[in-house]
Amino acid sequence: MSPLDNLDALGQRLAQMPRLPLAHLPTPLEPMDRLSAEIGGPRLWIKRDDCTGLSTGGNKARKLEFLMAEAVAHKADIVLTHGATQSNHARQTAAAAARLGLECHILLEDRTGFREAEYTDNGNVMLDRLHGATVEVRETGLDMNAELDVLAARLAAEGRTPYVIPGGGSNAIGALGYVNAVAELHAQARAMDLRIDHLVHATGSAGTQAGLAVGLAALGRPFPLLGIGVRAPQPRQEANVHALAVATAERLDLGCSVERADIVANCDYLGEGYGLPTPEAIAAIRLLAQTEGILLDPVYSAKGMAGLLDLCRNGTFTAGQNIVFLHTGGAAALFGYIRHFN
Repeated sequence: MSPLDNLDALGQRLAQMPRLPLAHLPTPLEPMDRLSAEIGGPRLWIKRDDCTGLSTGGNKARKLEFLMAEAVAHKADIVLTHGATQSNHARQTAAAAARLGLECHILLEDRTGFREAEYTDNGNVMLDRLHGATVEVRETGLDMNAELDVLAARLAAEGRTPYVIPGGGSNAIGALGYVNAVAELHAQARAMDLRIDHLVHATGSAGTQAGLAVGLAALGRPFPLLGIGVRAPQPRQEANVHALAVATAERLDLGCSVERADIVANCDYLGEGYGLPTPEAIAAIRLLAQTEGILLDPVYSAKGMAGLLDLCRNGTFTAGQNIVFLHTGGAAALFGYIRHFN
C-alpha cells in the first residue's frame, strides 16, 4: 500500500475502536525557532500534547479516550488506577472520571522519598482531590497492579462495578491513543510539507512509545522514533515497550508487525531515578520557559528535552534535520518541585 492508503486504512481501523471524545485534537505542531537558534544544529519542532485540554492537558488524555470508553461499556461505577505521587496519569484519570460522572480512587506510590507538603499535597495531588478522586498512599516496592486487583475484588464483593486502569494507562487499549497520534502527526507534517527526520519523546510506562511504534509501522516507518527513558534501564525499558507494541498491533489487526529494532530507548538521562530531577532537566525547564514560553515537567518531558538537547549539542542530530519533540505535558507537577528551582 502507498503511504496514503496506509493512513486511510489506519484511520478506518482506529474508527472501529470504542472511543470517547475527551481531548482537544489535533494538538498543534509548532516550530521552536528561538530554541533552535539558541543551541544551533537541527530545526526543532514540538508536538503540543500538553494542550490536550483535560485538566491542564497531557498525553494521558489520548489514552483515556479509549480506556474510559471501555469503562463505560462495562457499566463501571468507579475507576481505579495507580501512579507515583505526582502522577500526571492519576490527575487526568480523575478528571476524565469526573467528566463522565464516575467515582475515581487512586493509589499513589511513593517513589522518591520526598516528604515535604509541597510534594505530597500540592501539584497533581491537589488536582486529584479537586476532581473528586479519593487517594491512598503506598510505599515503594509493591506490585501496584496487584494492589489494584485486590482493591477491585473487594469493591466487586461489595456490589460495585470497578474498572481497573494500569499505571500510565499503558495497556493495549490505552496505547491506541498514540497509534492515533502518529496518524495525526503524519497528516499534519504532510499538509505543512515538513519532512520529519526523527520523533523524540520521554518514555516511562511504555504506552506512549508502544502506540507510536505501532502507528509508524502501519505507515511504513516514515521516520524513526527515539524514547528518552525516565524510568528503567535500557534493556528493560525497550523490552517493556516492545511487548506492549506487539499486543497493541495484534489488537488493531493491521497486518503489520513491530520489530524489536523499531524500539529504541536512550536511558542515559535518567539520573538517580524516576521522579528525581537532574540538573540538566531543571536547566531544560528554564531554557524552554525562557525561549519558547513552554512549560515542561520535571519527571518526564524535562528529562526527554534534556536528552534531546544533549543529542543536538553532541552532533547526533545535525543542521538541516527537522526533529520533532512530543511534549507529553505535566506542568502541574512543577508545583510539587518548588525547592528544585530556588
